[in-house]
Amino acid sequence: MPTFDAQRKAAELQRQLATLTGHALAQVKPYGKHLLIQMHREDHVDTIARLTELGRNSYSSAFRSHTGRWEPLPATGDLATVADLVVSLLNPYFDPNN
Repeated sequence: MPTFDAQRKAAELQRQLATLTGHALAQVKPYGKHLLIQMHREDHVDTIARLTELGRNSYSSAFRSHTGRWEPLPATGDLATVADLVVSLLNPYFDPNN
């Protein structure tokens, strides 16, 4: 069961993603010290990225490659900074028409 703090940060990240992408299809699921970013499509859910808490309000990011491995992205910082960079780098994956 995710902690209250993890759920709060997941909700904050989800709001930021909705603002950055212009839609609410990107959902955030807390998973231990990670925040998993998932795109909900008609028939499936794709986990496309994760943010990992490094310390108090400090996160790193990774992209889930086609092999299923997590590949690090060049982003560390607070939640808003990392969210902005993840959306910028992975913009095609956030497109609701893909």
